[in-house]
Amino acid sequence: MTATPKVEKERRLTYAQAIREALAEEMERDPSLLLLGEDIGEPGGVFGVTQGLQQRFGAERVLDTPISEEAVIGTALGAALLGVPTVAEIMFSDFATLAMDQIVNQAAKFRYMTGGRTSAPLVIRMVTGTAGATAAQHSQSLEAWFTATPGLKVVTASTPADAKGLLKSAIRDPDPVLFFEHKLLYNSRGTVPAGDYLVALGEGRVMREGNDVTLVAYLYMVPRALKVAEELAHEGISVEVWDPRTLVPFDRDGLRRSLEKTGRLVIVQEAPRRNGFGAEIAAIAAEEFFPLLKGPIKRVCGTNTPMPYAPELEQFVIPDEARIAAGVREVLRSAVRSASGG
Repeated sequence: MTATPKVEKERRLTYAQAIREALAEEMERDPSLLLLGEDIGEPGGVFGVTQGLQQRFGAERVLDTPISEEAVIGTALGAALLGVPTVAEIMFSDFATLAMDQIVNQAAKFRYMTGGRTSAPLVIRMVTGTAGATAAQHSQSLEAWFTATPGLKVVTASTPADAKGLLKSAIRDPDPVLFFEHKLLYNSRGTVPAGDYLVALGEGRVMREGNDVTLVAYLYMVPRALKVAEELAHEGISVEVWDPRTLVPFDRDGLRRSLEKTGRLVIVQEAPRRNGFGAEIAAIAAEEFFPLLKGPIKRVCGTNTPMPYAPELEQFVIPDEARIAAGVREVLRSAVRSASGG
């Protein structure tokens, strides 16, 4: 008689737990891997993501640092250049501005300036985005600043599974990777594979299949885009939600495949409209996939203002479901007018 195979119960973890698991697995795999950051030891960081790791791996591998982003990134970069893979945490991405020299002028340039003889296996984890009354200096979305710097890779995971798989791949990458984590995703739950689960950098993902319009979103805008797609389905509008998952490298082929199906493109980003990464996606579509487009491209973005403190005003600044849905409807109307010659 053949025994019935055991089916492992589906594991559901939070985004924060998935990141912690990725860090722990990589520290087990590579005994030289270091973690650095402010209060990442006993408190586990301001959002508790690294909680328990110092007790498990020791204070020599999970290092609490002074409140100095320049020192955190400079130390992590120095270790990486000596061949010690390092994950540094910046408490809020806003404070990456204090370490711009270390990130932009040093880490991003070493492979090029040494003719490929030296690289920096460094991951910088950064908390990004709004979270309710965190105001102008703790709520910014600065990913586009770094996508414009050759030599840096930029990751924007939106689900717990992707957070685990992409972080593990980022740690194994020989070059510096900036790993953005949205505050409002930390408590979100999802199925996360156990064991050595990897997601390759540079591969986007269709989050919901659709035929009428491609809705591109990343980080916290992905769950909002999925809600919009579900609502518009009741109106007979079939929205495909596509998440690039990494902004650099960017999955051009994945975007092309989606546009081959839909021919229409809406891009949503939390960051301010001016010079945001959504503009780069729009440029890629216009320059490389123009024959596939049935109408104009639409961007739905944050406003070009500092982030206000009041939650009511904060929600006015970033795209909500109503604005995203309006953008989708506008693109569909424009496509109809273009087809009719009106």
